[in-house]
Amino acid sequence: MLLALLLLYALPSGALVEDPLASVQWRAMAQLYLSEGDIVFDERVKVLAPPQAENSLLVPVLVDATALRDVQEVLVFADFNPLPLVLRFFPERALPVIGFDIKVQQATPVRAAVRTLDGVWHVGHAQVDAAGGGCTVASVGSGLSSWSARLGEVSGALYRDPVPGALFQRLRFQIMHPMDTGLAPDVPVFHITEVEVRDTQGDLLGRIAPYEPVAENPVFSLEVPPAERVNVRGRDNNGNTFDAVLGIE
Repeated sequence: MLLALLLLYALPSGALVEDPLASVQWRAMAQLYLSEGDIVFDERVKVLAPPQAENSLLVPVLVDATALRDVQEVLVFADFNPLPLVLRFFPERALPVIGFDIKVQQATPVRAAVRTLDGVWHVGHAQVDAAGGGCTVASVGSGLSSWSARLGEVSGALYRDPVPGALFQRLRFQIMHPMDTGLAPDVPVFHITEVEVRDTQGDLLGRIAPYEPVAENPVFSLEVPPAERVNVRGRDNNGNTFDAVLGIE
């Protein structure tokens, strides 16, 4: 059944794949973000999100592409957001699974396009209904006089897997940042642009490139190789940097 679905939706490079959600934005999204390589809609790419967003400013999303091999990049976008591109995730030594929260402007497909070593984009999706307005309101933090004191503050921990000898463990961390989209009146765009996770030897475990639709004070969940400590560091579009060491919970 899975093979049949892959064959049904796969087309040669440069050809447009028919969208099973029939989104009028799919053609533009595919041409904008997936112009290189073949595209397939693939049930092995799991995008978990609530069908009804209770809070348009904070919609939880989990992308799981662990059923695929040789994942090079995970690209997440929301068709009907005014700023569709949500983030890029480069797993490196981490598993190709990532959790985060996003802002949603209106009802939209939320898609994860997973690029494998052969250059193929494997696309999964979830449909999220929302009352709207998530991308065009100012962050809470930008209206507080004290926000700069905690800008870039990182908190979180590594969590041991209950199964002895597990090959990966959960890393969950939060970065204090307003993540302003620039679409609210008199509030300029201000967001984190790069997050790196490294082990104590300095080896890169995973890299995230967040964009404006990622929620304020973003929380990320990754699955990384076992370690006692990891280093989380990065920067925003104004050149502010952050650097923290997180250990076992």
